[in-house]
Amino acid sequence: MLDLRGVSDFTDCFVIATGSSDRLLDSLATNVKEEIKKAYDYNALVEGNGQTGWVILDYSYVVVHLFSEELREYYQLETLWQEGKVILSVQ
Repeated sequence: MLDLRGVSDFTDCFVIATGSSDRLLDSLATNVKEEIKKAYDYNALVEGNGQTGWVILDYSYVVVHLFSEELREYYQLETLWQEGKVILSVQ
């Protein structure tokens, strides 16, 4: 999780996660959408799907990026947004 307050003008936080298969990426996206809807009654703008290797769930102040292993390595959002503060890292 990256805190981007003061770094980005379009969001406060990125959550970045990796799924090891198309099916897992779709399951992660579905679970995040359901849990956020239950807890906060927010709907995400969704781009991509497991087959594309990158799913984005945009909640405005928080953007969730779900990547395949290959695309996470390719895009390296943590490096691109290195000015952001890592506030949680689980491996």
